[in-house]
Amino acid sequence: MTDEQDTAVQGPLAGTLVLDMTRALAGPHAAMMLGDLGARVIKIETPTGDDSRGWGPPFLGEGEERESTYFMSANRNKESITLNLKTEDDKDVLRRLVKRADVLMENFRVGVLDRLGFSVEELHRLNPGLVILSITGFGHDGPEASRAGYDQIAQGEAGLMSITGSEEPTKVGVPIADLLAGMNGAYGTVAALYERERTGKGRVVRTSLIASVVGVHAFQGTRWTVAGEVPGLSGAHHPSIAPYGLFHTQTAPIQLSCGSESLWTAFAAALDLDATDPRFATNGDRVAHRDELIAIIEEKFATAPAEHWLELLSAAGLPSGKVRTIDEVYEWEQARSQGLVIEVDHATKGRLTLPGPVIRLDDQPYAGSRETNIAPPTLGQHNESVRRWLDETEE
Repeated sequence: MTDEQDTAVQGPLAGTLVLDMTRALAGPHAAMMLGDLGARVIKIETPTGDDSRGWGPPFLGEGEERESTYFMSANRNKESITLNLKTEDDKDVLRRLVKRADVLMENFRVGVLDRLGFSVEELHRLNPGLVILSITGFGHDGPEASRAGYDQIAQGEAGLMSITGSEEPTKVGVPIADLLAGMNGAYGTVAALYERERTGKGRVVRTSLIASVVGVHAFQGTRWTVAGEVPGLSGAHHPSIAPYGLFHTQTAPIQLSCGSESLWTAFAAALDLDATDPRFATNGDRVAHRDELIAIIEEKFATAPAEHWLELLSAAGLPSGKVRTIDEVYEWEQARSQGLVIEVDHATKGRLTLPGPVIRLDDQPYAGSRETNIAPPTLGQHNESVRRWLDETEE
């Protein structure tokens, strides 16, 4: 990114400088969210780069120009510089950046930054207004704070896998613990920036992979904490609402939700079922007799293709939908209309299509704050421009 491009960026975080010292997914996702909203994000990498640059296949290119599509998923709208923090010269570059930054994000294991000479106390000595986001696997304190955190480990340890799947504990199809931690980290960072407007002081924002998973247990958590019931595998159907889940038709599975008694009545009428059948008269009855209800519905659905049932359910005002493959999602006009597919110009790979930002502001036709998004950077792509910017601003 050039200085001219940076000053042209609009959005609620325009003019905010974020130092992204994170790697893998949770921290990079948090920093990318701020970049989408207009912040200038400088990704600080080791000379060998973010771990996720090597996570594949798939890759684009060969040799030194090989780029991981995994890395590309979490690093749009960023610049990249490489620093070896075992050398005093590169430590000095980081100090200079810290003095100008609004936010520093890190997801090192507990104590690593301290050993490198960048403790919280030192960072706030350099810049009292700096907001520091720290993402860990298991929390920064407590008996297991020193454990390394990876997504699937956290999904298991925090209970998510015990309620996911039909036959055995199953992980979610994306690194959901990482992604939730990144979202929570961005949320906490924005709150701390807002507070700084009143106090002038920065603070440390902390979250973790396990906190982020436990934080979305929702009704599954209170099933235990309030009712004393240990949830089990949920499969493809909601444990507390029926009918709500995936059903097979003559051609393909579809999903439907009867989240209220009025929807159940409409659904029963559409399928010529008896809504007052004592087995199914209330949601509690339907949950108790879920297997019988599913069998009845799927017997009906087996007589016609998925499209027939989706049209019928839609005409009856019932929430329903197909199960799309990933390629179908990115070709779906509704997804494209929401800015969820973007085009970027990569430094070595040319024009690329990426998943887009998720927040839209006012009546902008695009998502995020940038009319033009920036491609994920190559390793050290902005080494010279960032150093030149530091020299110019110091002068």
